[in-house]
Amino acid sequence: MKEIVAFIRPNKMTATKEALDSLGLPSLTAEAVLGRGRQRGISGEVTTPINTAMRAKEKSMGMKFIPKRMLTMIVDDSQVDTIVQTIIKVNQTAQIGDGKIFICPIEGAVRVRTNETGKDALV
Repeated sequence: MKEIVAFIRPNKMTATKEALDSLGLPSLTAEAVLGRGRQRGISGEVTTPINTAMRAKEKSMGMKFIPKRMLTMIVDDSQVDTIVQTIIKVNQTAQIGDGKIFICPIEGAVRVRTNETGKDALV
């Protein structure tokens, strides 16, 4: 089993969810988060009004944090490549800020209600 953690643009959330649904992904967790990459934010990424002085400062220094969506899903090893490629396909714009995907090993899983373990606990 693997955990896939993806950070994507908020405006790509619906399309990403629909694409993952079409794969039959049984579950995922989505959370609104704030963060930044090496570029220190993206000018124009935030749609809230920013005054002219702040906009000039933002272009030269970058913003401290920008909104993203963090998706977390635990999947069988056999699904990882398909899910990762789907996330990339939906979110890739070739622009700074397209996001990141992390793949981590999972030692085990237990469904609390039934005590099912391993893959059986995922579906």
